[in-house]
Amino acid sequence: MRQVKAGSAPGSCPHSKLCTPAGRVMQRPGSVQQKVPTAFSTAVRDEPATKRHNQSYRVLATGELSLKALEADIHHAIATEKVDGSCCYVTKYKDSPCLWARLDRKPNKQAEKRFRRFQSSKTSTEFTWNLDDDFRTVAESWIPAHEVLQVNDRLQPDENGHIPGWVPVEKGSKSYCWHLSTVNYDAGLALVLRPCLEKNLLEITAVPLADLLEQTLELVGTHINGNPYGLGNKRQPVHFLISHGSLQIEKPLMLNLSDLITWFEGSPEGKVEGIVWHCANGVLFKLHRHHLGLQWPVQDPYLTARPLSINVDLARYECDPEPKSSFLVFARLNGKQFDHFKDILWENDAAN
Repeated sequence: MRQVKAGSAPGSCPHSKLCTPAGRVMQRPGSVQQKVPTAFSTAVRDEPATKRHNQSYRVLATGELSLKALEADIHHAIATEKVDGSCCYVTKYKDSPCLWARLDRKPNKQAEKRFRRFQSSKTSTEFTWNLDDDFRTVAESWIPAHEVLQVNDRLQPDENGHIPGWVPVEKGSKSYCWHLSTVNYDAGLALVLRPCLEKNLLEITAVPLADLLEQTLELVGTHINGNPYGLGNKRQPVHFLISHGSLQIEKPLMLNLSDLITWFEGSPEGKVEGIVWHCANGVLFKLHRHHLGLQWPVQDPYLTARPLSINVDLARYECDPEPKSSFLVFARLNGKQFDHFKDILWENDAAN
């Protein structure tokens, strides 16, 4: 049994520890294993949300930086683009580098209803989880995310009632077919978008999965989160991965709300979902456009407004990509450079 106070994170315990299963290497600084906290303190307003249409309230940033952000020296952190996709992780599975999809272990329906009633009650009493009966089962291959709290060797849900974790994306997976389209396990490759040395130029290329070990990445593409970047189409879907923290924001950002709003609304570089600050101690903080009352998605997002180079030469590797593989799409465009993503005519290229 486990108790949680209303509105609070798990408390400290003399028997508690952070989860780092034996045989797993600790993640590199800046990887996304847990929910990233907001850089500013927030306040709840009783008005319709801009992020979730069925939500009757919105969470907005105040002008005050959080104490944790100040303690982590956020003023000297590296600001990066927050990418709108699905979080992934690369670590070994059956002794080989593998892409893992985010899968939080969540309460079953009865426990969820009980927990929501407790949250709505706004009482100072404690909520008790039954760790044996309250949570949905997961595959044996499931692993907890780093830093999941354990008490007496039992994984503990976070303040939202979830146990963050990962599940391997295996060959032939139907549930994770779009994840699978960005990796080729025969050749040990992942399809990655990353910055080039040339200023402002992005590159889509094949990267050894082994080079991405212990990194977290964002899966973006046609069938992810409503496709806010307008990538591909149903006839020719495309997906790729972006390492967290790889898209740095070049222009220095002032950490006050008025300047940040001006940047989001008036700068081409500000046409992003949000900002993630990577502090020197590895702690991350975020700011979403919705925290400022701004809309997302936007027209011509910065990610797809930048020039793009394609470097996917499958002739260099012994592999036979699956029909839905995005490797095949970009291999047809190998060696080409575009002023913008939107200049790629996906259907025409597929027919050539």
